[in-house]
Amino acid sequence: MAYPFQYGLQDATSPIMEELMHFHDHTLMIVFLISSLVLYIISLMLTTNLTHTSTMDAQEVETIWTILPAVILVLIALPSLRILYLMDEINNPVLTVKTLGHQWYWSYEYTDYEDLNFDSYMIPTSELKPGELRLLEVDNRVVLPMELPIRMLISSEDVLHSWAVPSLGLKTDAIPGRLNQATLTSTRPGLYYGQCSEICGSNHSFMPIVLEMVPLKHFEEWSVSMTQ
Repeated sequence: MAYPFQYGLQDATSPIMEELMHFHDHTLMIVFLISSLVLYIISLMLTTNLTHTSTMDAQEVETIWTILPAVILVLIALPSLRILYLMDEINNPVLTVKTLGHQWYWSYEYTDYEDLNFDSYMIPTSELKPGELRLLEVDNRVVLPMELPIRMLISSEDVLHSWAVPSLGLKTDAIPGRLNQATLTSTRPGLYYGQCSEICGSNHSFMPIVLEMVPLKHFEEWSVSMTQ
């Protein structure tokens, strides 16, 4: 999760988020090089008294500054498209979880189980235990197995919501009457926090998401205890 005064992205927990962080660094380096070049040229123009009369009319210069931006855009677009296709790829998920957004809480249904569903409300500040996080803790966490592909079906029962967990690189809109899907795979166990990322009313800030990624054995024990 994020920490105070953090400037960068949260630590990646899924392969998709790792790809997104690499793409972020790749694009940021291109922006840095362009900015440095432009700043260098501006400083030269302001400090140099000598002027080449034919520079501004040269056909070669115009060709370069037309082709070079196109090449840069291709270098950005190709890895971006690759990640977009990876994010939409779902290969044989072992588990499907249906998520419904409400004003102002989330409900979850494990569709592979006969009777495993619950609502997830934010814990009020006055009821927090020592060490729990304000505005981020919930009464029922979403327990999922790690290192396995999981499909999330996301929708809403009232207004627009957005189910987002930054550490996993997930952000999918919950739209009434429409079923969106996303895939997630966690590479390590832990608690991963998210929030609704679409303004959905007065209590928009009070519908957090908590995923508890555990080994498969612990997940099976939890599912048995929940269905009894």
